[in-house]
Amino acid sequence: MRIDTREQNREIGELLRAFVSRTVDFYEHIENEAVCRPAAEDSLSRIEKQAIPAGGRSVEEVFREMEQDIYSSTLLGQHPRSFSCVPSTMSLLSWMGDVMTSAYNPHASCRVNGPVADLVEKKLIRWMCEKAGYPEGSGGLFVSGGSIANLTALTAARDAKLAWEDRGRAVVYLSGQTHASVSKGLHMIGFCREQIRILPVDESFRMDMAALQSSVRKDLADGKIPFAVIASAGTTNTGSVDPLRPIGGICRKYDMWMHVDGAFGASALLSETYKKELDGIQLSDSLSWDAHKWMLQTYGCSAVLVRRRDDLVRSFAAHPEYLKDAETSEGGVEFWDLGPELTRPARGLKLWLTLQTMGTEELGRVVEHGCELAELAAGIIRKEPEWELLSGPWLGIVNFRYRADGSLSEAELDAVNQEISAEITDSGFAQIFTTELRGRKVLRMCTIHPETTKEDIRRTIERLMETKAVSDRRQEQNKSRTA
Repeated sequence: MRIDTREQNREIGELLRAFVSRTVDFYEHIENEAVCRPAAEDSLSRIEKQAIPAGGRSVEEVFREMEQDIYSSTLLGQHPRSFSCVPSTMSLLSWMGDVMTSAYNPHASCRVNGPVADLVEKKLIRWMCEKAGYPEGSGGLFVSGGSIANLTALTAARDAKLAWEDRGRAVVYLSGQTHASVSKGLHMIGFCREQIRILPVDESFRMDMAALQSSVRKDLADGKIPFAVIASAGTTNTGSVDPLRPIGGICRKYDMWMHVDGAFGASALLSETYKKELDGIQLSDSLSWDAHKWMLQTYGCSAVLVRRRDDLVRSFAAHPEYLKDAETSEGGVEFWDLGPELTRPARGLKLWLTLQTMGTEELGRVVEHGCELAELAAGIIRKEPEWELLSGPWLGIVNFRYRADGSLSEAELDAVNQEISAEITDSGFAQIFTTELRGRKVLRMCTIHPETTKEDIRRTIERLMETKAVSDRRQEQNKSRTA
């Protein structure tokens, strides 16, 4: 039976109107929800058995099924007590922009498809370039995330700095704290493991400048071609910022490309207080910056920026005959000439809506709030003799661990901190994952959500200190003392 599209659309309208109301109410009280909502076994079983039907089903039936079985078990990364990885900080403003953009479904590859949407994204890119301190002639585009932003920038770096015949002798420098997407991207564009120099970090988990200088000189003496340094502005592990200005100086001295992975930390440019932490970012040749990390956007809103837009054009421009009529932008350069995608959504429109509604000063305060919460957490940890602070607070991230009374081995401490993480996460109250720093398992908190309160920080740390894993160790210690 053929679908009556008009009738189905009316039904969709009714379902969506009710869904919007429920969703807004859900976010109004999200702090009362469990952060982690494990999938029910019956939901997993139903979906596992669900076939792709030949004849289709009722839209309401499928809609209810998705609400009940799929979305109900989603990890709430946007919860104010989600502290793992770099949590989502999405605003309903961004969601509204998502809804509107998806409804109109613009093909945001060129000016002719949506002249005003194209203008909006160009204005946003220009604004972000100005924030980064880039000159006239800079540019970029919105991509899906930091991984693709890094990949796009590294492709431009390779093509700008290396002749085809020299690629086999090229080397690139990063630190042990550089995001994994960089090594993945380098592999994708043709570099093998032996061409990647992973440098040590200093006591603050920043790239070691002496090691960088020494490695570059040695590679030059060995007939290699140092062509790029990947600096981090806010590492995922610690929030640390590499010495951007010294790196920029070294890159200029040896004619290397400087890329800054600022997917997380570049948003500090919006804060008058914390933008000084990124001094030297203006020396870079390219920058990745995720609006869906600290600028309140839903996923899929990242930017790659370059000092010279022509570097992207060199790598990605293509002019097939079927696109000639659509080449209407100034200079004939469209967004499809700046990155790997031809078909691309208008990712920047939801950011535009957010900025126009909130203003940049409020987003700056969001950044400052996150940093202040991490400083609060660090202050609490410092006062506890059974706990130790291992890094930060830097850009809203702090790392710490339970160390007991000094009687436990490193392996035992790793195990108990893993237990603490699992217990607090399983409780549903907060989510805190572990990471590793200098070979030690540690608890990590990223405190960047604008709705997270000081009380949330205090109560979460109190719960960490009251977990069964901690109390069991204390009992064991007391028994050993009295034995």
